[in-house]
Amino acid sequence: MKWIKISFLFNLMALLIYLGFDIKANPDWDLNWSLLTLAVALLGLHGFFLRFEDRKPSSKEIALLAILSALAALVRLPFAAIPSVQPTTFLVIISGFVFGPGAGFMVGALAALISDFFLGMGPWVPWQMVAWGLAGAAAGFLGRWQKNFSRFLLVLFAAAWGYLYGVIMNTWHWLTFVYPLTWQTFAATYAVAFWFDTFHSIGNGIFMWFMGRDLIKVLERFNKRLLVKRVIDANGDC
Repeated sequence: MKWIKISFLFNLMALLIYLGFDIKANPDWDLNWSLLTLAVALLGLHGFFLRFEDRKPSSKEIALLAILSALAALVRLPFAAIPSVQPTTFLVIISGFVFGPGAGFMVGALAALISDFFLGMGPWVPWQMVAWGLAGAAAGFLGRWQKNFSRFLLVLFAAAWGYLYGVIMNTWHWLTFVYPLTWQTFAATYAVAFWFDTFHSIGNGIFMWFMGRDLIKVLERFNKRLLVKRVIDANGDC
């Protein structure tokens, strides 16, 4: 079954790449960057999903991550009227920091998908899934490196991802809706979005400052229980 999924994925990527080369309309092989980057985003998402599946997570871990994904999606809805202030990023970062890169990516990607069912689906969804997924994965690697970060460093990390999330989404907007693709239009796209990214960054920092350490402690308790359960199951299999 796994190889069937991989085969289907690469066939889909090949189709999107083929369509990206609009040879008849552009004999000079001008690329449709929107389709090509969509192919890359889908390939990355599927790769992370397959990697998480290979870990064979327990039913309790899947249930916990599903709850965190739903919660991260839910808290996005009341803040939709405030430009770019999204507690979702904060919760995704905390989830990845405590449970690891794979879990963080899954929470981020699923939170984007679930919340967009309510806020509206569109071509931006795969990119939001990638952006929030990478935020969770990066936090997971940070947590593996060291757990005892100061509140200030956690705030700095969360604030930085307000801008990094913007880099990913602004790049998608530039590749999809802006023509021609030049450094001038690239700079203009980022300049227009700068204040939105700043609000996102400030919001992340505020959420992390007031709730970050406490939420990390709560989730670490659940993570310890999951680790104990894995050890017990592993010993039982022996």
